[in-house]
Formats: sequence, C-alpha cells, structure tokens
Amino acid sequence: MEFFQKTLDPIIALAAIAVLDIFLFLTVGAWTVGGGETMMTGLAAKLVMGDAVYRIPFWNFAFPPDPSYWKIYISLGMVFGAFLGAVLSKEFYWRMPHRVWEWVMITVGGLLMGIGIRLAFVCNVSTFFGLTPEMNLGGYLAVSGILAGAWVGTWIYKKTLED
Repeated sequence: MEFFQKTLDPIIALAAIAVLDIFLFLTVGAWTVGGGETMMTGLAAKLVMGDAVYRIPFWNFAFPPDPSYWKIYISLGMVFGAFLGAVLSKEFYWRMPHRVWEWVMITVGGLLMGIGIRLAFVCNVSTFFGLTPEMNLGGYLAVSGILAGAWVGTWIYKKTLED
C-alpha cells in the first residue's frame, strides 16, 4: 500500500481526475454531488415525515424523493472512497469538537454551504472540475464565492481561537 503513503504529483492527479471526469460525462452525462445529497435528504425527510413531505413544494415538484436516483450512489461512493483512502494511508482519526461554540460554528457553516448549493444548484466538485474548465462564468463566480466563504470562515474560526 505504498501508493497511499505518499502524495501524488498534482499534475498526475489532476490529469487522472480529468480523464475520469471525461469518462463519467460520456457515460452518464453531467453530474453534481449536490443532487445526490439533496436526494438523500429528501429520503430522510420522507422517512421521518412520511407522505407529509409532499406538502413541501420542493419535495413534491422539484425533487421528489426516489431511492433509485443514481447520483445518490456517486455521493456514497465518494464518501466511501475518501474513508477507504484515509484508512489505507493511516490518516483516519475521529475528531470531535469539545466546546459548544465549535458545534454552533460547524452547524452554521454547514447550513450556509447547503443554502449556497441550493442557490447555485451545483456543487463545489462539479464547479471546479466541470464549469470552471469550460470557461463558464458561473463556475468562476462559484469558485470566487467558495474562496471568499472559506477565507471568512477561517478568519472567524481563528478569531474565536484567540479568545
């Protein structure tokens, strides 16, 4: 497992990602991770709320929960692949926040990311590897927003650590 013990050359890694992205696009078309995660959220909402979930227009018209939606399995595959890579490289650790304000920041950050995905109707992965290389202005706007949000979030986190 020496492959997982060292860092790949970024050019080789990006070339491999590009080839796999082209293969995926030719095979199944455009994809976003946000779609799979949204569908998993819809299925969880349906599990908790039952048929009452269909009273919410988003789940009734825009995104009716369906367990056969193929993008769910891309999202699960990425989570499993990241987990497997971390375990094989001996870089997997459980980390839990110790203070209430850390939980609050994690929750607010996650909610803001979810709102951003719904507003843009894309995800960071498809933005970086799909829209941006296609010279799509939306990709550059999304990347700018991601970078600005990461900078502001890091600044806030650093400020709270200083207190």
